[in-house]
Amino acid sequence: MAEQFVGRRTEEQAVTEFLNSVPRQSSALVIEGEAGIGKTTLWLDAVDRARARGYRTLSSRAAAAESVLAYAALADLLGEIDDSVWADLPAPQQQALDGALLRRRVDARDIDPRAVGAGFAAVIGRLASDGPVVMAIDDLQWIDTSSANAVSFAARRLPPGAALVCTTRISEAASRLQLPSPDGLYRIRLQPLTVGELHHVLSMRLGRPVARPALLRIHEISGGNPFFALELGRELGVEGRTSALALPSSLNDLVHSRVSRVGAEDVLLAMASLPDPTVPVVAQATGATPDEVVRALARAEIQAVVAIDGSHLRFTHPILAHGVYSGATPGRRRDMHRRLAELVAEPELRARHLALADATGEPRTIEALDTAAEIARGRGAPAAAAELLELAIGLGGDCPERRILSAAYHFSAGDADHARSVLEQTAQRSAPGRSRAAALRLLGLWSLLDGSSREAVDLLDRALGDVGDDLELRALILVPLSFALLNVGQRDRAAKSVNDAVTSAAAHGRSGLLSQALSMRVMVRFLLGAGVDESGMRRALDLEDSDAQVSALLRPRVQGAILLAGTGRLEQARAELQALRDRYIERGEESELMMFAFHSGLNEIWRGDFAQAASIAGDAMERALQLGRDLPVAVALMLRAAVAAYTGHEGDARRDAEQALVVAERCDSPGLVTVWPTTVLCFLDVSLGNCGAALGTVEPLLRAFDDASEGTEIFVAPYLPDAIEAMTALGRWDAAEPLIGALERNGRRLDRAWMLAVGMRGRAMLQAGRGDVTGALATAELAMAEHNRLPMPFERARTQLLLGQLQRRHRRRDAAGAALQEAQQTFLRLGTALWAERTRAELARGGLGRGHAEALTATEERVAELAASGMTNRDVAAALFVSPKTVEVNLSRIYRKLNIRSRTKLYQALRAREPRGNE
Repeated sequence: MAEQFVGRRTEEQAVTEFLNSVPRQSSALVIEGEAGIGKTTLWLDAVDRARARGYRTLSSRAAAAESVLAYAALADLLGEIDDSVWADLPAPQQQALDGALLRRRVDARDIDPRAVGAGFAAVIGRLASDGPVVMAIDDLQWIDTSSANAVSFAARRLPPGAALVCTTRISEAASRLQLPSPDGLYRIRLQPLTVGELHHVLSMRLGRPVARPALLRIHEISGGNPFFALELGRELGVEGRTSALALPSSLNDLVHSRVSRVGAEDVLLAMASLPDPTVPVVAQATGATPDEVVRALARAEIQAVVAIDGSHLRFTHPILAHGVYSGATPGRRRDMHRRLAELVAEPELRARHLALADATGEPRTIEALDTAAEIARGRGAPAAAAELLELAIGLGGDCPERRILSAAYHFSAGDADHARSVLEQTAQRSAPGRSRAAALRLLGLWSLLDGSSREAVDLLDRALGDVGDDLELRALILVPLSFALLNVGQRDRAAKSVNDAVTSAAAHGRSGLLSQALSMRVMVRFLLGAGVDESGMRRALDLEDSDAQVSALLRPRVQGAILLAGTGRLEQARAELQALRDRYIERGEESELMMFAFHSGLNEIWRGDFAQAASIAGDAMERALQLGRDLPVAVALMLRAAVAAYTGHEGDARRDAEQALVVAERCDSPGLVTVWPTTVLCFLDVSLGNCGAALGTVEPLLRAFDDASEGTEIFVAPYLPDAIEAMTALGRWDAAEPLIGALERNGRRLDRAWMLAVGMRGRAMLQAGRGDVTGALATAELAMAEHNRLPMPFERARTQLLLGQLQRRHRRRDAAGAALQEAQQTFLRLGTALWAERTRAELARGGLGRGHAEALTATEERVAELAASGMTNRDVAAALFVSPKTVEVNLSRIYRKLNIRSRTKLYQALRAREPRGNE
């Protein structure tokens, strides 16, 4: 094929660099340019060269036909892959692929478009593990939307050794191909050929020289476009033309002229109307025999208008197919689609042909489109389902119900902007009543999921005003409304709304809906301070429909996992959150993973596993940037800031937390996303000893806090312990008192270990500040007892630091030293540098040994260990190959640093330095 690449050496080199990169990284090559510029030629060359290197290639050549089956391109790519490759994938992925590709019938509820994408990505990963694999797509802009979504999903997860090579006329079509690393993306923008390059191409392809005057005219008309130029060159040699001045001046005229000379108009139109034309189908559509079709195409084949490959037919260039189709009259096109509708077996293709044949909106066409939409959604193609419904709407089947369903399908397919636009128009056009309520409900739910709680409350309230006596719709509105109300601080309304939701759902009788209402009531009551209704949650879990496609926010099992974390059962929460997250990954439901990132990240921080929390935060940020929405970005920034604050990276923590607040303001959900970044900043300043700054940061939250409130769960008021510490450090004891009282009172009422532990720690600080050291010490010891049933090692060490300080002030030096040393060991083990330094300073301040022990050199450490073991100075000297005098000098320094005077004390000091497990 080298002769076809005159003047394309730069492009060929780019292909070589791309192919060289495939084994070592995930990569993609996008070939862009206008129609006829040579994209397909370069694409074919890249595919051939990939195969020559032994790379496995999966290819699809998209058709511009208006009737195309969902997942057609995906079926092409996986056409030669045995389904045993995905037979042992997680069930959601395996069933989704089987259903999407029509390889076997599966329950429609088992197919989710995101699971199709996840399954496709998993298959590509498996193939790449055996050697380089290249997915090749010609005319990316024309592949069906369902396939495009699956390819886009897989592109974001391409492993090293997997690659994409595609052509496109439209840059936007390739913008969805986001790779794991942008370094792997190669772009080639094909430019027009020069006069000399064009002369070489024409001479080789036409088999004859072209006179220079004609060449210059061809170059002028074609603009250096090789396809256009070749057609002009062919035109110059027909019908006795000898002058280039008579050549057609547009590509459309030229294509029409060329196809008109080969005859077989009906056969060519049938081909152009089908996405994958075959001889038998074209024969039936034209009333001919298969042999007659082949004979009719003989001239077209000779003149390279079409190619015949067995029973498969194709145009040699998409421009020719487009020319045939657009050149036919509308009546001829409708007649052809009417005939094809009677021939194709797939309901989706039949419905599309009927729609393209119908100018009046016949009932049977509308019915066929509705049925096809339901089937398409059932096999995990909501984008195709939405397109089919929009065809029905365009043909006169416009009604609120069809628009609402279309919007829901668009949202499932990931096109939230289009979905919102459709619903907003529907709500504006609809009269008050159920249809408008249904549209407003979906808008409100999506606003809530997108982090706009105030907007969600407004929309859901409007929906509630239109719902009438429809109990099911009323419950569907009230469940998310109650959570949105809680986020904007309307606590009483939230409590009433969630009770009404349970009542309506119970009266309606659908168990899955009642399950959601019950679990939301448990969650709302928990956040309002009523504790966990264990029996209510068990009933919700028993009624849950695990296969229902609902947001994670509304799933009882997800809410149950969150409640485990919120009540201190961190190990159980970790296991349950991970299991749920794995399931959502298997189903490809990426947008839902941010909820798990938020709660899993917090859970790991509370557990003291900051490395795992950092990993979750990093993954969350990567996914958030891909999703491109404010709420996920705010969550990722907050998690990253929290990890940085705990591990002592002040600059990173402050930058990310402040940026999270900026993004959170756009979300318009104060209770959902602003509390946590503010808490992180307050904690950071307390850690640094900047208590005035900490209080300034948290002041807005304190103004909104009602100390008589029962809502002091860790999810609601995580900032209280830091605010209390800052207040007591600044002598603002009267301001701290009610906050401490709220934690203690609610902790006793709910038997919540976290509230009791941090509340008592605050009480001990308050007592010490007012001079009651004895009382403070007793309270701190009670706080430590609560920590023994709370697996939060950082918080335990923080209280232990206070305990050691109080013991020192109470002249209990040995106990103080032991407590402080154990606290420091915990801080060091966790990697919380600021708090380890605070504890070291406290040890040094009290001369309790540990603070100075950290300053021992490596030699001093070894001398101390041997001396404490009972060896004499001479023995130590012999063991270390030094003189006895050197040992004496080192021991003198060791005694001074540890503030001790004997080997007995040295032994005790070293024993105290050994790590201890949590009691």
